[in-house]
Amino acid sequence: MTRSSQSTPIRGRAILAAAIVAVLFWTQPVRAEPVFPIGSRIGMVPPPGMSLSQTFAGFEDASDNAAILLATFPGDAFATLDKSMVPSALQKQGIEKREPFQAAAGNGFLLTGEHPPFREWMLIAPAGNVTALVTVRTPLQDNKYTDQAVRTALATLAVRASIPDAERLSLLPFTVGNLAGFKIEDVLPGRALMLVHLTAATPSADKNAPDKKSASAAAGSTDVEGHPIDARLLIAALQGGPTDAKDDDLFARTIFNQIGGISDVRVQDAEPLRLSGQSGYETLAKAKDAEGKTDLMVVQWLRFGSGGYMQMVGTARADAWPDVFMRMRTVRDSIGSR
Repeated sequence: MTRSSQSTPIRGRAILAAAIVAVLFWTQPVRAEPVFPIGSRIGMVPPPGMSLSQTFAGFEDASDNAAILLATFPGDAFATLDKSMVPSALQKQGIEKREPFQAAAGNGFLLTGEHPPFREWMLIAPAGNVTALVTVRTPLQDNKYTDQAVRTALATLAVRASIPDAERLSLLPFTVGNLAGFKIEDVLPGRALMLVHLTAATPSADKNAPDKKSASAAAGSTDVEGHPIDARLLIAALQGGPTDAKDDDLFARTIFNQIGGISDVRVQDAEPLRLSGQSGYETLAKAKDAEGKTDLMVVQWLRFGSGGYMQMVGTARADAWPDVFMRMRTVRDSIGSR
C-alpha cells in the first residue's frame, strides 16, 4: 500500500474527531457571568428579560413591571437579620415562608410571600465582608418569571472584593483628576466623596513618643481594614450658597462651625480666594479631636457656583499636616465639573 493511500483514512479519522470536539464545544451551555450594577459590591446573573436598571441598583423589566433590587449592609448585620427576619414578624409585608438558601456568594435564607399586587422573594446572605439583601418583585399574575427562574437567578448572587475607583467616582456630579495618594473611603452617589490618607508604617525613633497608630485609633481614625488614618478629605456638592459676594465670609464661618468631630477650634486664617477660576473661600484652623486628645489641623475650602457650591473639608493630625495639606490642595485643584 502506498504512503498516500495509508494517510487517507488517518486524515479522515482526524477530521471526524475534530468535528465531534467542535460539536461538543458548541452544544455545551454557556455560563453567564454575574452582572454588577455600577457602584455595587454584589451582582448576579439576572433572569432572561431583565437588564440593568438606570434608576436604582438592580435589574428591571419595565414592560412586565418586574424588578430586582440589590442592597448591602455591614457584614455583622447578617446575625441580627437572621434573628429578626422571620415570617411571624413580617406578616404585614406578606411574608409566608422562610427557608435556607445556598447562593454562590454564601449560604443565607430566602423569604417568600405575596404583597399585592406583587409576589416577592427576599434573599439575605453573607457575602464576603458585607451582608447582601436581594428583593425580587413580580406581578402576582405573571407567568414570565417563575419561582424556578427567580431561584436560579438568586443562586448566582456574587460579591466582588472591591469596586474600581473609576466606577465609584462616576457616581459623583463632579470629577476628580488626581487622588494624590488618598484612597476612597466612601461615596454618596450624586452628592459627596470621602477620601482618607493612611498613616505611613514608619517606626518611631523615640520609644516614649506617642505612637501614631495609637493616636489615630484614639481619634477613631481607622479604615474598614483597621489601617490607621492620618487625614480625611470630604468633598461635597451642595445646593444654595450666598447670593452676594459680601456674604461669603459669614456663610463660610457658619458652614465651618457645623463641622463635626472636632473641638477646641482656633481659626488661624480665613480669606477669599479663587478656585479653578471661580470665587471661593478658605478657612484654616487648629483643633483637637472630639475627645480633646489629639492635635489636629482643619481646612475648609468653599467654591461657589451658580445655584450651588462645593465644600471641601480636610482634617489631619498636626504632625502629618505639612505633607497631607499639599496632597489635599492637589486633589482640590483637580476637581472639575461633570
